[in-house]
Amino acid sequence: MKVTVLVGGVGGARFLEGARERFGVTPFPERDGASPTDGAPGNGGDTVTAVVNVGDDAWMHGVRICPDLDTCMYTLGGGIDTERGWGHRGETWNAKEELAKYGADPDWFGLGDRDLATHLIRTQMLSSGYSLTDVTAALCNRWQPGVRLLPATDGRHETHVVVTDPDSTDGAKKAIHFQEWWVRYRADIETFGFAQVGGADGAGSGKAQASRAAIAAIEDADVVFLAPSNPIVSIGAILSVGGIRAALRTTRAKIVGVSPVIGGAPLRGMADRCLEVLGIETSAQAIGEHFGARSGNGILDGWLVSNDNGADAAVDIPGLPVAAVPLLMSSPQATAAMIDAGLELVGL
Repeated sequence: MKVTVLVGGVGGARFLEGARERFGVTPFPERDGASPTDGAPGNGGDTVTAVVNVGDDAWMHGVRICPDLDTCMYTLGGGIDTERGWGHRGETWNAKEELAKYGADPDWFGLGDRDLATHLIRTQMLSSGYSLTDVTAALCNRWQPGVRLLPATDGRHETHVVVTDPDSTDGAKKAIHFQEWWVRYRADIETFGFAQVGGADGAGSGKAQASRAAIAAIEDADVVFLAPSNPIVSIGAILSVGGIRAALRTTRAKIVGVSPVIGGAPLRGMADRCLEVLGIETSAQAIGEHFGARSGNGILDGWLVSNDNGADAAVDIPGLPVAAVPLLMSSPQATAAMIDAGLELVGL
């Protein structure tokens, strides 16, 4: 079975651990002529490909940072800091301390020394003309994740946030990068909306288009999962890349979404704040309606909701099959059972 998953950061990475467990996928094979973009098939010839959000990406201190790609890569490669849920295990912060002594901005975003090595290699390769897809494949040679990781686009597609300028005395609005909103302000300032900045050429002209590899991963799949990632700034940012939504609408694959809400609240992160900005209730019902049924104008063929709360279990969306199951990703095995429930829901 060919499995494609649309993912964000921490929640998406954990879902991919479960997909790797469920389909028996092994790390990249050591063989002559092996492509670093091709994960080794599982015991039944299964493959798992992740189309990863790049809306969180940013240029800082002269290097290109791809938080969601790196979180997936480090998690699947066994190098994630499990206490923080992001970044390198065994990290040190010498570069960050030196940058602070120089008074370098931004001072609110910390680059760990080990993590900086990843960003330096990525930046060097991008400057040499390699696409982000090819760079990600090369980085995965070091981590052997067993899952093919693809950026949703090779273009610039950064999420920016429209806020009230914290330094303004007259309530003026301005747009800031999502990382500043999320990390510096913890999403706790007056916010009006989200917008994608960039384009195919990275200069802000036009709309970033999905890579051929990302489109093929959706078109050729037997099943596509929407991981329980932030529905607005992770899954939503992927859906806003040119060509992604159209590919989901027309693919022969069944598309199963997994609610990021358990008991009326997101398990982690600030998805509720993002939903609130757009006037969407933090509930499995509202998020399912936001994505919509493919039998109508939406993208879903099935919707998994938590069985831990009566309101979630009572979700009813016209034209969309819904199943209430345990959604706590406490282990790869628990996530694999969730995936099985999704496959059963859509008859696979």
